[in-house]
Amino acid sequence: MTWISTISYDDAEGALKELYDRIKGPNDNVDNIMLAHSLRPHTMTGHMTLYKYVLHHPRNTLPKSYLETVGVYVSLLNECDYCVEHHFAGLARLLGDDERAAEIRRSLEAGDPAAAFTGRELAGLEYAARLTTAAGTLDEGAVEALRDAGFDDGEILELNQVTAYFAYANRTVLGLGIATDGDIIGLSPGDSSDPDNWSHR
Repeated sequence: MTWISTISYDDAEGALKELYDRIKGPNDNVDNIMLAHSLRPHTMTGHMTLYKYVLHHPRNTLPKSYLETVGVYVSLLNECDYCVEHHFAGLARLLGDDERAAEIRRSLEAGDPAAAFTGRELAGLEYAARLTTAAGTLDEGAVEALRDAGFDDGEILELNQVTAYFAYANRTVLGLGIATDGDIIGLSPGDSSDPDNWSHR
C-alpha cells in the first residue's frame, strides 16, 4: 500500500485508533492516504483538517463538483493516479451523469479543458493548471483575469486553496508510493454541513 510502514485499523491503539474512528468508511476501511500518516498521527489530523475545510466546508460557494474537477485536473497534471481515481469517482457521483463525467475526464486527460468547459469554469481550470505547472509565472494579472471571468475574490481563494491542497496530496501519494489496493474508491466526508465530521461514506 505504501513504501513505508503503516499501522492498520485493527492494530491501532489510543489516539491513532480514535482518529481512525473519525475518518473510517464502511467495514472500518481507512483510505491508504490516511494510513500513510499512521506513524505520525498529528500529520493525519493536519491533512484531514485541510482537506475537509478546503474541499468540503459549508461556507464554500463554488459547487463541490467543480472543486472536485479542479482536483482531478491538478492530479492529472501531477500524474497522481491515486487522487485521480478517488476524486473522479467522487466527481461522477456528485454529477449523477455518467456521460458528462466521461466527457470531463476525456477533456482533462487530453489537457484540453476547453473541450468540456467554457466561461469562468474554463478560466478557473486554466488558472489551476498554471499554478500547478508554472507557479512562478503568475502575477496579479492572473487574479484579475479570474475576476473578469466572473469569480469574486472569495471564490478565487477557493480555487487557489483546492489547487494547493491537491499539490500537497499528490506529493504525499507519489513520494510515499501510496496505492489504491484495499481502498474503497471515491468515498469522501459526507456531511458538508459539519466541518468537524470527517467520516467517509
